[in-house]
Amino acid sequence: MFLKALKQKLKQKSARKYMKQLLSIPLECTKKGRGIASVGCIVDLDKFEDVNLFYQLVDEFKLRPNSVKIIGYKSFYDKNSPYSTPIFSDKDLGWKGTIENGYALEFFSREYDLLLNYYSEEQLLLQLMSLKTKARIRVGFGTVDHKLNDLILQTPISDFRLFKNELKKYLKIFKEIE
Repeated sequence: MFLKALKQKLKQKSARKYMKQLLSIPLECTKKGRGIASVGCIVDLDKFEDVNLFYQLVDEFKLRPNSVKIIGYKSFYDKNSPYSTPIFSDKDLGWKGTIENGYALEFFSREYDLLLNYYSEEQLLLQLMSLKTKARIRVGFGTVDHKLNDLILQTPISDFRLFKNELKKYLKIFKEIE
């Protein structure tokens, strides 16, 4: 038991060091151009459970039905329990900031036009996930490290409708949507 806790602490220390290195360099963006065709959502399911609301973005931004990808974070989850959303947790942290979860690997192997970092508290795995995901525009909350996001919205995490309206307003200003 003691060795597992020590191992987890060392993994977290290693991941924080890796994250600090990633934050010191500018985040890469491989996609160029304008317009939103694909949306990735990293959601803290401990604070916000209704992930189906993110599918409203399909109608709101006139996207294809399968263009919104969601991955959720839970600090602890039972692998035998059915979840409708792909999930990763603290147990999936590997050495040197790796995330050892098939859903996570699939999520950040894709490129997104818009990445929504829908979490309001700094969690190591959520931040690593955000850093490893390739996205042209990153949107999040002001209570998280400002280096992770291009656009910061000051809305409560529980009010998705306000978040969606603010996001739509700013994307129209940036001429990303009509």
